[in-house]
Amino acid sequence: MEGTVADRDKPGDLDGRRRTLEAALAARKPAEPESDERAKTGGAGGFANALRLSSEFIAGIVVGAALGWFIDEMAGTSPWGLIIFLLLGFGAGILNVLRSAGQVADFGATPPKKGDDEDGKD
Repeated sequence: MEGTVADRDKPGDLDGRRRTLEAALAARKPAEPESDERAKTGGAGGFANALRLSSEFIAGIVVGAALGWFIDEMAGTSPWGLIIFLLLGFGAGILNVLRSAGQVADFGATPPKKGDDEDGKD
């Protein structure tokens, strides 16, 4: 009488517990992504995303360094403007990468109110 209800209630029935756990996990498992979504995350799509994120990071650092150098040249404060703006550019680059990756929300964006639909009407 393998697999009966009485057998599954016994503390030593590991197979019954395993089957029950597998059934519960299968019920909670999210649906498989469609083929279009799978194509975006792998291959050339992943490379393009990595290239975009790295270029945003590097652009933040380069712009910060350029602004710091310019301020140093105009104000004669070398190398302090370069150091400060290079660090600010580094922080801005990290923030841009996190925003692009969807890990940080944009500043000033108001979340939708409860009950509002996509058109903004109640």
